[in-house]
Amino acid sequence: MGCTQSTEDAAGKARNAEIEEQLKRDRANLRNEIKMLLLGAGESGKSTVLKQMRLIYNKPYDIEERDSYREIVYSNTVQSMRVLLEGVQFMEIPISPSNQLRWEVIMAAPPQIEGDVFPPKLADAVAGLWRDEGVQLAFHRRNELQLNDSAPYYFEAIDRIAQPNFMPSDQDILRARVKTTGITETHFKIGELTYKLFDVGGQRSERRKWLNIFDSVTALVFLIAISEYDQKLYEDETVNRMQEAMTLFESVTNSRWFTKTSIILFLNKIDLFREKLPVSPLSDTFPDFRGGTNYDAACSFLLEKFVGLNKNPSKSIYAHYTDATDTKALKFVISAINDVIIQVNLRDCGLL
Repeated sequence: MGCTQSTEDAAGKARNAEIEEQLKRDRANLRNEIKMLLLGAGESGKSTVLKQMRLIYNKPYDIEERDSYREIVYSNTVQSMRVLLEGVQFMEIPISPSNQLRWEVIMAAPPQIEGDVFPPKLADAVAGLWRDEGVQLAFHRRNELQLNDSAPYYFEAIDRIAQPNFMPSDQDILRARVKTTGITETHFKIGELTYKLFDVGGQRSERRKWLNIFDSVTALVFLIAISEYDQKLYEDETVNRMQEAMTLFESVTNSRWFTKTSIILFLNKIDLFREKLPVSPLSDTFPDFRGGTNYDAACSFLLEKFVGLNKNPSKSIYAHYTDATDTKALKFVISAINDVIIQVNLRDCGLL
């Protein structure tokens, strides 16, 4: 009987030791698992950042995945030209009579372009209309329209896109626009750390879903499209996009859910911001800006505006100016963020 009890005790101790070891491994894994929430208003570039993470740290798109983007590129191209033509009509800008048939081709096209090859008649219409002076005038007033940022990129590439053997490149995929609905989760590793990055739709109707994944977030990445300072919301054209982003950032950074959460701020679309600043004064939206067309002054001004919305002096906000379509530059930014996350992890573990 004593032997039996001794054997049971030994087995129990072995099980306890095994459980304890498993708990240690689980705790170590949790310390190495970084849960990040990707937030921002609609069109801020969150989905592009996720695609970049996939390209940089996970794996390239295979042929089947690239092929799935073909029709998205086709549809984005035609939809964008239709938005411009509607702008031409709204702005009462005349177009060349020689482009009237091309106009009709675009306006008669279905919203989703299906098939393996971009229809030649549509390709001719896009190319011809993009060269039209009236369409160019509307494009220069694109802040008044809900036009995808990728529009000129696809228009300029229409000859390549219309080739029978067209296969979307990384840049084509990065610039492809598909509205995010629900929650998208992306996993990738940097060194010893495993990242889980969650993206939710930025439109107002999608934001209520954020609350479901607030628990145990290590850091929050908030994107702002600083190029949209002179544009209106897609879902409410009475509201300025930058003002909406400021309202959203203020509510997030001061939320009780993120009291101890580090915030990484991406002032995104700096390439478009640099192009736009000389022709669309920042002071029209922010009368207190006195920097004219100075790019550096404008960037600093907007950064101070957003950081100043934080009411918690102990909260860390790490800011970066980004162009989410620039893979090389974004890789450098992510590397810097990884260093920050390591420091935060060490601090939370009591090692700093």
